[in-house]
Amino acid sequence: MKIKSISTVFSLIFVAAIALTGCGGTQAAKEAAKPDQIVIGVQTIPSGEPLVKAQYEKEFGTKVVLKQFDSGRDVNTAMAAGSIDIAILGSAPASIGIAKGIPYEVFWIHDIEGDNEALAVKNEANVQNVQGLKGKKIATPAGSTAHYSLLNALKAAGVSASEVTILDMQPPEILAAWQRGDIDAAYVWQPTLAKLVSDGKILVTSRELAAKGIVTADVGIVRTDFARKYPDILKKYVALQGKAYQQFKDNPEEAAGIIAKDFTIDAAEALKEMKELIWLALEEQQDMKYLGTTENKGHFGQTLKDTADFLVEQKAIDHAPDLETFNKAVNPSFLDKE
Repeated sequence: MKIKSISTVFSLIFVAAIALTGCGGTQAAKEAAKPDQIVIGVQTIPSGEPLVKAQYEKEFGTKVVLKQFDSGRDVNTAMAAGSIDIAILGSAPASIGIAKGIPYEVFWIHDIEGDNEALAVKNEANVQNVQGLKGKKIATPAGSTAHYSLLNALKAAGVSASEVTILDMQPPEILAAWQRGDIDAAYVWQPTLAKLVSDGKILVTSRELAAKGIVTADVGIVRTDFARKYPDILKKYVALQGKAYQQFKDNPEEAAGIIAKDFTIDAAEALKEMKELIWLALEEQQDMKYLGTTENKGHFGQTLKDTADFLVEQKAIDHAPDLETFNKAVNPSFLDKE
């Protein structure tokens, strides 16, 4: 009887230890699901992110560092170095990053490019259409959605890229070169675009190209290992972007006021630029022509593949992997509702 009592006591202690270990493990798992710091790459794009980025730390429950970039090319460099976790960039640099094997995934579409990104030409260049750009100097950020759109616009107009001089410049450099008279035209986005048309005009917009099937977008990307470790962070991020979409739809003037303050521009200009973008609700992103769902992925992987193939054709990049690689890099799981 004595031996049996001792055995029973040890059994109870063992069960209690397992229970405590389980509780401790659960708590440790919760703590592990929250990184010490999240670094998010942002750009001056009047989409939903500027409306909610001030809420990141509160919602994520950890420190958030916002790192400013001028274009997607620099975002890719930072992602390759592992110095940022989440970022916004154009679909063209995203296709380039995937083609180069940078380990990240597309998990959100901030917007479809519309009139916010366009090919502008100086008035003094005396150019009336894209065909008139032959022999001219055109600036654009290399590897950006603007670069991709420029190449497509030239091809559609029957102008070879070799018949113009394409200069790789970041938006601030484009504005300076424009003002000095060093360039004749530029394919770039807002708010730089608005400053160019003060003494220039638009030849073609990304909205017009999208109508012809040449779709470009600003997308959210995340390092693959970060997405695996912290899925709850990504779900919260997506929920915030959905909140930003609703805020813009319900109260566009209020939303424009926030972006105007953040970008140091006039509220009317901010609202104009926001309306130039094509905003997508969370449910729209799950449509087959975009990200789709976990069970049934959409066609956005094909859009990225087509973009990469075109850039190879234009000798902007060396190669493009197969469609499976791009489909694998599209992750709509964070759009799924619990």
